[in-house]
Amino acid sequence: MVRISGVDIPNDKHICIALTYIFGIGRSAAEAMLNKLNIDNSIKTKDLSEDELVKIREYIENNYTIEGDLRREVSQNVKRLIEINSYRGIRHKRGLPVRGQRTHTNARTRKGKRRSVGIKKSQSQ
Repeated sequence: MVRISGVDIPNDKHICIALTYIFGIGRSAAEAMLNKLNIDNSIKTKDLSEDELVKIREYIENNYTIEGDLRREVSQNVKRLIEINSYRGIRHKRGLPVRGQRTHTNARTRKGKRRSVGIKKSQSQ
């Protein structure tokens, strides 16, 4: 297995897809990087030469904020929003959708599992 930025990259996938295993690099960023470095998108990770791997590592190191640094930056941004009591911060704090989605019927991912409301007991005579 190839290791880039502390992440194990799978050998049997195309390098374009394998780079997306790194937090902070998506499909379009991976394709743009490979085009800039003149590396074929469809080559498998195991078929890369050592100098191509070094080029990829250096490019990622110099041009992207990834993994731990990026996670820390995102969490600090959320903490800042919560601290200044912005609308988005309040939504984060309450665990509700942040970007304006409707919550009346949807938003199960953010709101969690449905909580059942107490069932009214019928009186027997």
